[in-house]
Amino acid sequence: MVVDDSAVVRGLETRMLQTDPEITVVASVSNGQLAIQALDRHDIEVVILDIEMPVLDGLSALPKLLARDPDLKIIMASTLTLRNAEISLQALQAGAADYLPKPTASRDITGDGPFKRDLLSKVKALGQARRRGGRRPTGAAAGARSRDSVTARAAAPVPARPATPVTLRRPTAAPDPVDIIAIGSSTGGPQALFTVLGAISKLGGVRQPLLITQHMPATFTTILAGHISRIATLEAREAENGEVIRNNRIYVAPGDYHMVVETKGVDKVLRLTQDPPENFCRPAVDPMFRTIARAYGRRVLAVVLTGMGSDGAKGAGDVVKAGGTVIAQDEATSVVWGMPGATAQAGVCTAVLPVNDIGPWIYKMASKR
Repeated sequence: MVVDDSAVVRGLETRMLQTDPEITVVASVSNGQLAIQALDRHDIEVVILDIEMPVLDGLSALPKLLARDPDLKIIMASTLTLRNAEISLQALQAGAADYLPKPTASRDITGDGPFKRDLLSKVKALGQARRRGGRRPTGAAAGARSRDSVTARAAAPVPARPATPVTLRRPTAAPDPVDIIAIGSSTGGPQALFTVLGAISKLGGVRQPLLITQHMPATFTTILAGHISRIATLEAREAENGEVIRNNRIYVAPGDYHMVVETKGVDKVLRLTQDPPENFCRPAVDPMFRTIARAYGRRVLAVVLTGMGSDGAKGAGDVVKAGGTVIAQDEATSVVWGMPGATAQAGVCTAVLPVNDIGPWIYKMASKR
């Protein structure tokens, strides 16, 4: 379902979605109240929800939609402003699955640019995640068509799958102390980061620097760093090019920049680059993991949290080759088990854990000296 007060935006998003035969758009409505009513008439798995709308805005509609269907996957759509980035982060904490910056460039509006690619990939990944649980909407007339709906092709329900088996690496008998912790995440990542870092803080925190690459555009990463600071009770901010990595700090990769590490004399230094995207992403997790492995060797702890695609899997392999340790979030607690799944199935993980167990595991490893 597409929810936006602009008929132009609704039409744009609907046309883009209809180009993919795996996606069915069953409703297109202009405000949050109509979206809630549409749940009673249509079989809906994913909602693209605008933030600023009359009658009932997106942030106000979000809890009402989730109260009707707790398994509904909701993508918040907003323009790239500090205010909307802050609202989007609040929405993620309140249960939204992901966010989508609205298009600004003409090629995004008219062609096959990044907006269309992100729109299709996020809707399909979240739809598949919804089906993986085997639960479906239960509206009074699920699947019915109405005058405000746009119909493409009905999709058959998919039964729940058992957890995907993975092979874990045997941990070394006496692992080296951890000197740096690196975390990569994407779809569902902010919620997972808040859970992991909050748990570490409650246990007393860690002294090692934490580097975080979350797939997010500029502006959003600024707001994310502020939220992390409050949750982790450590200084968290966007990384700056050329700064020396210090203990008791959290560094967030800025939107549109890869964050990598290099050795300069006795120091480890952060570099921000606009090298080509990797795995369609900038920032990407692979270059962070790859360069941290070169700089720190056996003293790296790398963590892959929920997210689409496979970013982080190759870099995690580099961490393991250098003697470091890799863990990943499990399938059951991931919003999308793409990145952690690819890493786990590559056989490089020492542990694959529920998100609530990852913070305590990191704390335990980081406290060994």
